[in-house]
Amino acid sequence: MKVLDFKPKLFSCLKDYNSQKFAQDAMAGLITGIVALPLAIAFGIASGVSPEKGIITAIVAGFIISLLGGSKVQIGGPTGAFIVIIYGIVTDPAYGLQGLLIATLMAGVLLILMGVFKLGNVIKFIPYPIIIGFTAGIAVTIFTTQMGDVFGLKQQVIDPATGQVVIDTATGQPLLAPLKTPGDFLGKWACYYNHFQYFNMWNFVMALLSILIIIFSPKWVRRVPGLNKIPGSLYAIIIITVLVICLKEWAGVTGIDTIGDRFTIQGKLPAPVVPEITFDMIRQLMPIAFTIAMLGAIESLLSAAVADGVIGDQHNSNTELIAQGVANIASPIFGGIPATGAIARTMTNINNGGRTPVAGIIHAVVLLLILLILMPLANYIPMACLAGVLVIVSYNMSGWRTFRAMLHNPKSDVSVLLVTFLLTIIFDLTIAIEFGLVLACVLLFRRVASVGHISLQEGEIDVNNDSDVNVTHEEALQIPEGVQVYEIDGPFFFGIANKFEELSAQFDEAPRVRIIRMRKVPFVDATGLHNLQVFIHKSHEQGIHVVLSGVRPEVLKVIRKSSLYGEVGEKNIFDHINGAMARAQEVVSRPRTGHRAH
Repeated sequence: MKVLDFKPKLFSCLKDYNSQKFAQDAMAGLITGIVALPLAIAFGIASGVSPEKGIITAIVAGFIISLLGGSKVQIGGPTGAFIVIIYGIVTDPAYGLQGLLIATLMAGVLLILMGVFKLGNVIKFIPYPIIIGFTAGIAVTIFTTQMGDVFGLKQQVIDPATGQVVIDTATGQPLLAPLKTPGDFLGKWACYYNHFQYFNMWNFVMALLSILIIIFSPKWVRRVPGLNKIPGSLYAIIIITVLVICLKEWAGVTGIDTIGDRFTIQGKLPAPVVPEITFDMIRQLMPIAFTIAMLGAIESLLSAAVADGVIGDQHNSNTELIAQGVANIASPIFGGIPATGAIARTMTNINNGGRTPVAGIIHAVVLLLILLILMPLANYIPMACLAGVLVIVSYNMSGWRTFRAMLHNPKSDVSVLLVTFLLTIIFDLTIAIEFGLVLACVLLFRRVASVGHISLQEGEIDVNNDSDVNVTHEEALQIPEGVQVYEIDGPFFFGIANKFEELSAQFDEAPRVRIIRMRKVPFVDATGLHNLQVFIHKSHEQGIHVVLSGVRPEVLKVIRKSSLYGEVGEKNIFDHINGAMARAQEVVSRPRTGHRAH
């Protein structure tokens, strides 16, 4: 697909658009926007940025993905998959928020290039164990990041000037602040252990109640029209927020942190600002940008593929990648974070009647109105409640049943799964994806190499189905004395190209003629051609004549363009074993000359 052929789904959907479709899309967009609100806030905070940045991302990126995307129903925005990456960048003093914005911009450019160069279908071939491994690893990491708020852990405030613990003059006790944890997995759990003395029961109860509400509220309201469309996470946020306000006002309960205690929320869409980019920053952030781009591409295309199966449509993967790229360029310009297609919100859109990109656009407009009008109310949402929301998100994301089932797969798949999973948890997603892809490629080469093989045929050989040429003859042919027949079964590439030497080394006496049957060779690569030429050259130096048999037309085209063609000679290449055997008998009947002959 050329860039000039770029055709978003929205344009084709508008050709026969009517008021009935708009009514369906409007309702789906409204409900999807409500569903996206608590997730956007939670993902923003969990990523180490302010809550409104999550909403800004859902607005800007969600609007562009629906406007330009290659799927009719894809809903874009911040997702849990990016939390680990974003948090690592923002908390790194070398990068910070500025580094995140630049890395997201770079990822957007990479996504556009992927779409322009038609890599949409290639990304779908990333091994499934890698996808499951890093998805499960991300889920465990998200769960880990929320434990501080689930248990309401604190840390003592240290005076930077004196290095002493700051004492609260009102209580005479050490002044406490929200716990700041290290970026790594093991460091977080060590930090939780060291500060568990500040465990807060009220925060823990609020987190636990939030989880229970999310789990059971769909069952409580499933028969109530209208209410059964509202997600459990929104019920949890409303109920727990009202409960905490009552506890603070009427019961004098303290110590339950809210969003307003940690962040200053601005209920407006910021003016666009392009971050200052230097070549040195590009060089340092390229691995991170590549990881964001790959993760965004994989998640968005998986989400679009799932949506296709539900609505019976076919998305354009390259158009979708370009839209994702534009969205990830626009999002950081408005102060947002990385975005991609979100499976949960996309399915919410579908289940509520959304069938065109208009629903996704309305979802973004709904979030914009919430940001401008209702955002100040978000100050009262307890942090423990959002932690409960993300605990459920991490559980749903983990796919633990699929993970457990994959442990019964072949050992090579299990090794890729576990390595990717453990690297994601212990190190980071960038290393996990890169190492997982390398390991998968190595195992793929090994597996493909075991598919093809070279064998030495003895006695009588089958002569039927030797080529596309129809030849009527007897079903078997006797191999004459002084002739060896090698058969290549499968693609002749680097994986099996060196096996001729291993086979020929098993014989003390050299033959007069070697016939290489290639009837089962669908293609040959450069390494195969080179190794075959080396083998033929050595055979000629030993006075052994070489004949190629059953060469398919497509393989012959490749041979004609290579130096192998001159080495073996046109008169020694046949499309059927009969011609090759006749040539071999002719050579055998001649007296030995003691020099290479072809």
